[in-house]
Order: sequence, then C-alpha cells, then structure tokens
Amino acid sequence: MDGVRRGDAATPPPPIGCALPPEAPLAMPVQPFAQAPRRAHPPRRSWSLGLRRTCVIGGTLLLTALAAREMYRVLDVGGLTLLEYAVLGLFVLLFAWIGFSFTSAVSGLPTLLRPPHGRLGIEPDGPLPALARRAAILLPVYNEDPARVLAGLEATCESLGRTGALASFDVFVLSDTTDPGIWIAEEAGFLDLRARIGGEAHLFYRRRPRNTGRKAGNIADWVIRFGGAYESFLILDADSVMTGACILRLAAAVEADPRIGLVQTLPVIVGGRTLFARLQQFAGRLYGPLIAHGLASWHGPESNYWGHNAMIRTRAFAEAAGLPELPGPRPFGGHILSHDFVEAALLRRRGWEVHLVPWLEGSYEEGPPTLTDLAIRDRRWCQGNLQHIAVLPARGLHPISRLHLLTGIGSYITAPLWLAMLLGGLATALQARFVPPDYFPSGLALFPTWPAQDPVRATWVFAATMAVLLAPKLLALLALMASKRGRRGFGGAARATLGVVAETLLTGLLAPVTMLTQSAAVVGILAGRDGGWQPQRRDDGRLGRGAILRYFLPHTLAGLALGAAALSISLPLFLWMTPVVLGLTLAVPLVMWTGAARPRTGWLFRTPEEQAPPRVLERARERRRTAAQRPAVPAEAVRRLAGCPELLAFHRAQLPRGGERARGDHAPERLVARAKIEDAPDLATALGLLSQREKAAALGDRQALDALLALATQAAPSAAPDAAHPVTRVAAST
Repeated sequence: MDGVRRGDAATPPPPIGCALPPEAPLAMPVQPFAQAPRRAHPPRRSWSLGLRRTCVIGGTLLLTALAAREMYRVLDVGGLTLLEYAVLGLFVLLFAWIGFSFTSAVSGLPTLLRPPHGRLGIEPDGPLPALARRAAILLPVYNEDPARVLAGLEATCESLGRTGALASFDVFVLSDTTDPGIWIAEEAGFLDLRARIGGEAHLFYRRRPRNTGRKAGNIADWVIRFGGAYESFLILDADSVMTGACILRLAAAVEADPRIGLVQTLPVIVGGRTLFARLQQFAGRLYGPLIAHGLASWHGPESNYWGHNAMIRTRAFAEAAGLPELPGPRPFGGHILSHDFVEAALLRRRGWEVHLVPWLEGSYEEGPPTLTDLAIRDRRWCQGNLQHIAVLPARGLHPISRLHLLTGIGSYITAPLWLAMLLGGLATALQARFVPPDYFPSGLALFPTWPAQDPVRATWVFAATMAVLLAPKLLALLALMASKRGRRGFGGAARATLGVVAETLLTGLLAPVTMLTQSAAVVGILAGRDGGWQPQRRDDGRLGRGAILRYFLPHTLAGLALGAAALSISLPLFLWMTPVVLGLTLAVPLVMWTGAARPRTGWLFRTPEEQAPPRVLERARERRRTAAQRPAVPAEAVRRLAGCPELLAFHRAQLPRGGERARGDHAPERLVARAKIEDAPDLATALGLLSQREKAAALGDRQALDALLALATQAAPSAAPDAAHPVTRVAAST
C-alpha cells in the first residue's frame, strides 16, 4: 500500500465502481476479561506522575474528610436520626465527587499557563513532520445526513491536502446506515466528493448490511479487513472536523514512539446556533482546557479515550481492543455501548500507552442543539456507562483505568444520588418540623433525642461546597485573563466575565432538569429497559411544543410538589430550595427558550472560533451551504438509482456476487422483499408493500434490485438521467 500504487498522481484513477482498496487482513481477537494478557511493553516509571496522582487523590480525600466532619456537626444537634445518617452518607459521596473534579482541575493550572510543548515530540508551532508509513482516516456513519457529514470530511481532507501529506492517508467512509434513502444519498455524495477533490486513489466507501456491534463493530470490521496496510488510523465522528496539521502531528507522534497506542487532543465544540448549544460551546471552550490539562497532568500514559478525533496504532488496537459481548440480557448484556472507555483500558492493560495532548489545537466537533437532544444522547451513554459495572472486575486493568470506568459510572449515578439527598434533606426538615422528641430513647441517655440541625454551620458548609464546585470556573477565567490572546478570543475580559456569570446562572437553572432526566434514565435502565441506538439530531430545528410538553411536564409537576412541600415547612427552606424549584417548574419554557436558534453574532458567549473562524471550519460551513442550495433530486432511492446511470453502476459494483454473501445480508428480509416485488403490478405498489428493512435488503440484492428497476422503467420509460444529480453534473462538467 505504498504511495506509488495509490498516491501517485501519474497512476490512472480506478473505475467509478471501485470503492475499496485490496484487503489487508489483520487479526483482532476478542479479549477475555477473566484472563490478563501479556504486556507488549513494560510500564514507564515517573516519580513526578506519582506525586501528581497523590496530590489529586489525596487532596480529594482530605477535602472530603473535612466536609464530612462539618456536615456531621450540622446534623449532630441532639443526636443523629437514621434519616440524618443517610443524608450524611449521601453528602460524603457527592462531595467526594465534586472534590475530585476540583483537585483534578487545579492540577491542570500549571500546564494551562505554560503548555508542555514538545511532549511526545509534538510541537504545535514547529515545522510539520513527515510520515514514513501510511495512515487511514475512518468516518463511521449511521443514518446521518450525508451532506452535513461529507462537508466536514471534505474540509478535513482539503486541510490535510494543504499540508502536502494527503497522499500518505487513505480515507474511508464506513457506513452502517439502515435507511435505504440515506444509503443511496451516501453513495451519491461519496461519488460527488471523490470527483470533486480528485480522491479516486485514496477515498473509499464501504457499507455493512448489518450494523453488528454498532460503531465498535464497524471499526473492528475495517481493522480485520484492511488494518494490516496501515500503521495508524484516525477515527472521526459524524460531526468532526480536524485540521490537516493536527492530524499529521498526531500520526507522527504515534509513528515516532513505538509505545504509544492512542493519542488524542481536546475536541472544541463549535457551530452552536441555539442558546443551549452556545452555552455548551462557551463552557467547553473556556473551562474545557483547564479540565483537560488537569486530566493529562495526572493521567499520563493511562489517559482515557473519548471515541473520536483520536489517532490509534492499528496493530495495538487489533491485538488489545477486541470487545467481547457482555453476558445476560439487555440493557446490561450484549454489545458494549460506551466502548471507548473500555478500549482505552484494554490498550493500557496490554502495555500500550494512551495519551491526551490538550495543547494541540485543530480538533472540532458539534454539541447537541437542545436539552432534549442531550437527554436522548445521555440515555444511550448512561446505559453504556452502567455496562462498565461488568467490566470493572476484568483482570489486569491498570488502577487508573478502573478509576476511569468508575468515574464514567459515577457521572450518571450521581444524578439519582443528588435527587435522593435533596429529598432526604427535605425529609429531615419535615422530621424536625413535625416529629416530636423521643423522650425515652433506647439505651442509656440523659437527654431526649430530637431531629434538629445547626443552621449557621449549614450555611458555611453550603458556601464551602459551592466554592469547591465553582472554583474550576474561576480558575479557568483567571487563566484566560492572564493571556492577551485568550482575552481577545472571547471578546475581551468584560464579555468573558459576564459570559461566565450568565452561563453559571442558566446552567444552575437547567441542572435540576438534567438531574431528574438522568435519574429517570438510571432507574429505567436498572429496571431493564433498553434504550437502543438512535442517530443524533445535529441541526438546530426545534422540537414541537407538544413533544417538549410531554417530555418535561413531569419535571414541572415535580418542581411544584417540591415547592409546596418546602413552603409547608417554612419560608426560609422554600427560599433555600428556590433554584431547584424554579428550574424544575420552568422546565418547559426553559427548554423551548434555550432550544431556539440564536444568531452566531450574539454578544454573549462568544468563543475564539467565532471571533476568528479557522479556515477548515469556514470551508465546512461553505460546503454545507452549497449542498443545501443544490437543485432537488429524487428522495426515493429506487427512482434516484434509475435516474442516474453512474450512481447505479457504482451501487451495483458494491453488491455481493454469487457466493460472496457473508456476515449476514438480510437473508429473511431479502426473500420476503423478492416475493412482494414479484407480486406488485407497479413501482408504487411495490414500495408500499416493503418495510424499511425489506427495502434496504432489496437494494442490496441484485435480483430484487433488477425487479424494482424494471418497475421503475415501466413507470417512466422515457425518463432521462437525473441532470440535477451531483454525479451527473460532475460528469457533464468534465
């Protein structure tokens, strides 16, 4: 797979039907959790890394112990009741969670102020390195809008081309799409892209008939079939955009250090148009670097993996990251949904290093446009992270890898714990208000036992807790103020400060809504309900008011109930609980308001990528606008194929031949589809009889496809090729 065979400009392009390179198989065995494998490399020792970990974990324990002592004193007025002991236990767990986040963020402040350029051989401002071996870029897609996805890929490839290193990379669009209309649109968009950027020698497309193992299975299929030809590969998400310089430096780092199994930088959230998306974008851009530098400072070679925008050594991934199916029924059994954490842990278990380099810029992604979209995505992530309970006992995992899995579980378990503590605190107040003292407690006692708390000390504990919770935001803002370039990127110190205040207030109102949503998700998963895997909505169109009302009306009712309970006890308690009560009660209007599109030039929540957009992002937006302005083409897949000979020829070339049917190709649906098509008098009737799965199976079967095309020809015998089709336009222009 050298540059002469597929990178030399003198090599004639392959025919239009050629969508894949020659296979280069690479074994990817399933990794057993019950047996620790042999390490590929012995671990590197670092006393400074050990010291940083001691400071982070030891600092967390110290802060938690101090907070637990003070909370005990708050509750220990006349003795603790059983309910107060429960509240104390919940407080200790939750304070440890925010204390851990605080100490981790603080550890990143030194490197944020003075980034460690040169680590792993990565110099962000130095000359671009050269690659000696081939690498691949993988774009897994699943029922996504092809125009949006391919626009980002095109911008990324163009940026890589400007570095002069595009010939060192092969680019694969790996489709798991099940919707037949989107499938054909993907093929059309791929051909359009390949014709436009001249990528015949290094741009490839592959679709699996069944998305076994979902995204992880999609990547594994590529590794097994083609991985042997590549030193490393980069995984993109459907909304990812990366600069060529960033990709090249990551690939060179993997190539230069034989111990590295995976290296990634911090993806920056961009492209937000709704208020909710802009809130996430602003918060991620301002606070994210401090958090990421903190993680990198004490994770070292045991860093985590976020599933995309990461460069991975192919051989390391193949030998270490083959995922088993978890035993038992869904939602805990079956394919591992949150596969990235587990893959990082398995790479490290085998001795490969996993690194985070947050000072390297040029990695971008998009965030969910509304709180509803975040809740839908979180439901899947919650199920995947709870599956990690079954991975924790795996033998040979590094302690830091186990900690990654625990924090992933905790990121969702803490929501019902916060809710339980809130309800427990309300119950203790009710107990103190309405339960009479116990004048005859069991055992020896000189005084009666009654439920009571120390309100003054409780105020100080609350203030200290909020300080620990909000301190990372303040530290990130102070670090920003120390950088002239950083201040300019956020529109100045005053605008950045006001943005932090506004973001804190708005997220404070949205936090109770998220808490209740995640709590319901955890309860549903524990009850055995499988959330499935739905494609993410990435545009900024609103959901209907009816859907929002149905989804968030329970939050409103819960807020009203909490407010009424607090007010029945005392007005001061109601005032204390106002942020939670207000956020839940106003859930529906909050979701509608924050889900509305805002102009990109809004005064608040500006980010550096809006002040001075990178060229690669501008190019991606331009390509999306161009795609949206193209003349309409037939949306129905069969008519689209019948109207474009080039697209039909390409589609036919991807179908299995004779005995090539492997890995399951919708065999039952294929046979049913054949029978329905044979009985149909015309195309409209045939399409009406077929389900989505049957139609996809028919488009993947030569006999059924020929029958559908024959019906299409009968319906429009004089139909000419689709002049609006992108492939036809390109062919005509050349």
